[in-house]
Amino acid sequence: MSNPNSLYITTPIYYVNDVPHIGHAYTTVAADVLARYWRLRGRDVFFLTGLDEHGQKVQQAAVKAGIDAQAHCDRLAPQFQELWKRLNISHDAFIRTTDAPHKSAVQRYLQELFNAGLIYKADYTGWYCTFDERFWTEKDVTAGLCPDCKRPVEQLSEHNYFFKMGQYQERLLDHIKQHPDFIRPESRRNEVLGFLTTQTLGDLSISRPKSRLSWGIELPFDKDCVTYVWFDALVNYVSALEYLSKKPAFDEFWPASVHLVGKDILTTHAVYWSTMLMALNLPLPKMIFAHGWWTVNGEKMSKSRGNVVDPHKIIETIGTDAFRHFLFREVPFGQDGDFSQTTMVTILNSDLANGIGNLLSRTLTMIERFANSTIPAAGPPALPELEAKIAAAATSLPGKIEHGFRSLAFRENLQAIWELIGLCDEYIDKAAPWKLAKSPDNLPQLNTVLHTASRALRLISVLLYPYMPHTAGQLAQQLGLSWDFSKPLPQTAYEWGAPFPQAKICKGPGLFPRIETQPQGAKTVSDATIPPQSTAAIPTPAIPAPPPTTAAAPAAPAQITIDDFMKIQLKTAKVISAERVPKSEKLLKLQVSLGEGGEQRQIVAGIGKKYEPEALIGKMIIIVANLKPAKLMGIESQGMVLAAGDSEVRGLATILEDVDPGTKVK
Repeated sequence: MSNPNSLYITTPIYYVNDVPHIGHAYTTVAADVLARYWRLRGRDVFFLTGLDEHGQKVQQAAVKAGIDAQAHCDRLAPQFQELWKRLNISHDAFIRTTDAPHKSAVQRYLQELFNAGLIYKADYTGWYCTFDERFWTEKDVTAGLCPDCKRPVEQLSEHNYFFKMGQYQERLLDHIKQHPDFIRPESRRNEVLGFLTTQTLGDLSISRPKSRLSWGIELPFDKDCVTYVWFDALVNYVSALEYLSKKPAFDEFWPASVHLVGKDILTTHAVYWSTMLMALNLPLPKMIFAHGWWTVNGEKMSKSRGNVVDPHKIIETIGTDAFRHFLFREVPFGQDGDFSQTTMVTILNSDLANGIGNLLSRTLTMIERFANSTIPAAGPPALPELEAKIAAAATSLPGKIEHGFRSLAFRENLQAIWELIGLCDEYIDKAAPWKLAKSPDNLPQLNTVLHTASRALRLISVLLYPYMPHTAGQLAQQLGLSWDFSKPLPQTAYEWGAPFPQAKICKGPGLFPRIETQPQGAKTVSDATIPPQSTAAIPTPAIPAPPPTTAAAPAAPAQITIDDFMKIQLKTAKVISAERVPKSEKLLKLQVSLGEGGEQRQIVAGIGKKYEPEALIGKMIIIVANLKPAKLMGIESQGMVLAAGDSEVRGLATILEDVDPGTKVK
């Protein structure tokens, strides 16, 4: 069994038949965020990524390029390695399935299964998809197309070797039911359970004849065949521990703590890989987490559309840390995300330039002007109620963050950090330290404000490090802290009440300049005493945008009278339950209470990309109560939820005060 302090994190190994894109970056940065957090907390982390270099797609790409398959792989592999450097990925090992020790491991495991009678040879005829490199049965194929990628399939008949996967169906079902965290998120777990309970699991073809495919690992018991690419690729998770770690690490790190995968390869990991491990008498990984896909302005990424997002271009435009932040700030990890240039710029400006960047700039500028560049000790309270609120939020925040990392709630973690940033901004605005500085009598309260803001920034730097390592280092350095983030930090770094030395600050340049995308950006009006972070105009990000339209600009909305407006009945409503509408990424079905004699309504709302259903329960929202019922996806909706946003939902309209459900909104 693995060491309880060890943590083994893997990404999929990526095909080398193309250049890396935002999808590759997303999974790998997610793994890096996890690895950095747990290393900082003192865990012994092994983080593996790498490349899948065998198979028919790679062979065909090499033929098309007119070069040897190995040369093709050697040419493309550095592109992934270079991107990982630019994204500040801290992997411990980078595996390539053309590595000789990996090939030996694959052949050893194949021979073990063959000797155990778990691999047999048989004739097979079926529909084959070259892109997915898998066979499909007659009932799977519709109109001659692969059910997964929708590409044409071809019928093949050949002698193949089969792994007796089917005999492990019930055992796998029992394991999934007994281990709720084995497949995450819950929706993906239900998919696999549904598959295994409604279909008979067949045996898996694990060979390809060399006459059709020569680029692969030769079967140890038949030199005329190579192994199926997925048997080869999946073994990387155990073979890497045998030869890429600094010491024998299998007993320490296996089973893997979390396999991060895209939802398109969940079945191969949850079913193929799990049954292979069962056959080899090896423990199953603790968690397989399948995240969603990225679309671009609502469309699937593809070369033909010309909308494949190049991470290199984004990094060149906004920087590595801003890109890492964007990947997890807007979309719950596990759901599909839509890449929008407008959204990215909005997040950068609001969260980074106006948020953490401005808070640091304001705080250090005040310390520089009012405290001789030294963080002062706290004096008597300046705003007791708000200071207590900040202390309570900061005290509970590390625990919330750890819980978030255990459940891979990356977005929720960032939201919690930014709530503290928002409280600090409110605190500075209300305390108005530039006014306190005008009277010597207010110096003790002024010191409290500067000390409290600095203390919050100290904690924020620690909690931001996994997401934005360079930014966290800058924060700590400018606060005068001598922390080494490459090593575990002491527990006191997470404690609000830990002593804070009167350190000398080292103010540097602003962390994040605003992005002005307009040809003539508006001038920023700064406070005369404490200016916010400066604005910098940089070019519009070179990211694929929707095709231009020749339609005339829309006319201004027609004005309505007060009588027209009074026809609309807006009321508060409390969300009692919420669930996703099947086969829809956007729609949620809400049951809401209007409080009037126990009246309840069912409302279908297009807010599913922004909110998880469980996060809405108990929320007091605003609805249009007299809207004529309509059906969405066959489900009746008895009203409409008010939300802010244009093409994307940015937030729900809610009520600040505690009011009863059913209260009229005027």
